Amino acid sequence: MTERWYEKAIIYCLDVETFQDSDGDGVGDFIGLTRRLDYLARLGVDCLWLNPIHPSPGRDGGYEVSDYYNVHPRLGTLGDFAEFLQAADSRGIRVIIDLVVNHTSDEHPWFRSACSSPDSPYRDWYVWSAQEPPDRHQGMVFPGEQDETWTYAETAGAWYFHRFYRFQPDLNISNPRVRDEIKKIASFWLRLGVAGFRMDAVPFLIEYTTPEGSSGDKDFGFLTDLRQHVQWQRQDALLLAEANVDPDQLTKYFGDSGGSANRLHMLFDFLLNAQIMLALARQDP
Repeated sequence: MTERWYEKAIIYCLDVETFQDSDGDGVGDFIGLTRRLDYLARLGVDCLWLNPIHPSPGRDGGYEVSDYYNVHPRLGTLGDFAEFLQAADSRGIRVIIDLVVNHTSDEHPWFRSACSSPDSPYRDWYVWSAQEPPDRHQGMVFPGEQDETWTYAETAGAWYFHRFYRFQPDLNISNPRVRDEIKKIASFWLRLGVAGFRMDAVPFLIEYTTPEGSSGDKDFGFLTDLRQHVQWQRQDALLLAEANVDPDQLTKYFGDSGGSANRLHMLFDFLLNAQIMLALARQDP
């Protein structure tokens, strides 16, 4: 069944800027990648997963997006990307891209506007605290690299929450307008021709956070809503999620407890990955 193509797909992950340079500037691009599609097809690749392709300052490998509706100019133009999608499709190769919407870059126009005034229409697109949060030194994803999860913004006169680096302010998933914008972003790329998304940091995306801290509560209903939305746009669209949680929590990301698989189609198996690496390190299958 075409809507379950992912169950047996050979998914090849690559970083466009390090894969194939077409113009000699030392940076891979969509034109170069397009020229290598026959090679990838001969390998038996059914699907390409592209690491972040959007404009960004590049401080975290592109995982701090500054424009969700374009591609990084180092990689080419949106037209180059559209031609690449068409060429891949003609060879039976689907393309999925990273959907990084737990946070934006602090250089994103939304965040700059949010900092500029309490009356900004984007102020409540992020999570703010007027007072220094008591847990600001807790919950870091990268201990040793981060020393806080709340940072004071001088221009805003308030503290903003960031589960990752301070230059990656978290979006406020409690805001209906943020949810609508995420669905709008997904629609844009699905209409352009992508076959789905690898979703970044999903447990943090659906986690409720307030100035008093995170309660650990998660809104799985948003994943159900997003699944319905993307499949309305494209029936065979894929949502592949990064959810590094305890094994007994994984089923919640797939669907309801009654057995309905109405949320994410696929999850990375972090536990199995760790076991494989341990087996290789010990040379003991």
